[in-house]
Amino acid sequence: MSPGDTVVRRLCARPGTVVSLVLKPRVDDKRWTAVGSSAPVFVLVSDWRVDADGTARASLRCAGTRAGAAEVTASAKAPDVAGAARTVFTLHVSVVPYTAKG
Repeated sequence: MSPGDTVVRRLCARPGTVVSLVLKPRVDDKRWTAVGSSAPVFVLVSDWRVDADGTARASLRCAGTRAGAAEVTASAKAPDVAGAARTVFTLHVSVVPYTAKG
């Protein structure tokens, strides 16, 4: 992968699961700026922060009773460059309920 590529990962979780997302400090001059969810009804981003060393942390709370999917994206940009931050990390989260006995 080259430094400009977006990293994509996948995760399956049960309803009600809380996942801690930890993004290591970047090796380029860019810094983590934000984390967002494409479907907050299925995966809600909370407790977002960037530590002094550049490590970014967020809690991802999965829906309690519903099944579905969301893309959680993290963006980064150089602090002294104008313009919008760019998505550099994507996590596809699928919320999958337990199977019903029948």
